[in-house]
Amino acid sequence: MSAIKKTAHTAKITWLGRVDTGDEGIRSAALERIEATYAGFDGEKHSGLTRPSCVRVKAMHSEGTDIRNVRQFSILSEEELALIAADMGLESVDPCWLGATMIVSGIPDFTHIPPSTRLQTAAGTALVIDMHNQPCQYPAMEIEADRPGHGKGFIAAARGRRGVTAWVEREGLLSVGDALDVYVPDQRPWAELDAALSPKARAMR
Repeated sequence: MSAIKKTAHTAKITWLGRVDTGDEGIRSAALERIEATYAGFDGEKHSGLTRPSCVRVKAMHSEGTDIRNVRQFSILSEEELALIAADMGLESVDPCWLGATMIVSGIPDFTHIPPSTRLQTAAGTALVIDMHNQPCQYPAMEIEADRPGHGKGFIAAARGRRGVTAWVEREGLLSVGDALDVYVPDQRPWAELDAALSPKARAMR
């Protein structure tokens, strides 16, 4: 019996981008397609089979420790970006400001999709979601550079809407316009989860 279950939801890739290797900031540039490999994709700042650990996993690893790279992609939803923009008083949020790799549409409550969810194209290319991506100051700095006075509102507006990080499970092409089938782990939530979460995280459940 399969340990993952296909859902009734289908996402659509509406935007792709890349943060170039060597760039100091996180601003990404739009692309029409990506050739996904087990290391992410060529020329991307977050590519690689391993990466130096960052503040997001500081409870386990001191910063800079070499760990498996499950942060090859940064994926956000078009619907949640619209909510972020509205709360910030902007007409829209440019994915480039966020260092995004992919924007999708069609999945409700996308940021809170279960870890280990799979997104797969009809050709078989598959990404595995690691966890939600907490908002930080770097997108705020990019927003402030282009929309002075608005950057300071990003973290509050993006909390619980910042999307997810993901890694490549099966290599292949990803293109703007591709449909993605959504597969979730076929298991119930852990009974001890609420006790383990911070009060802030529990409030979002």
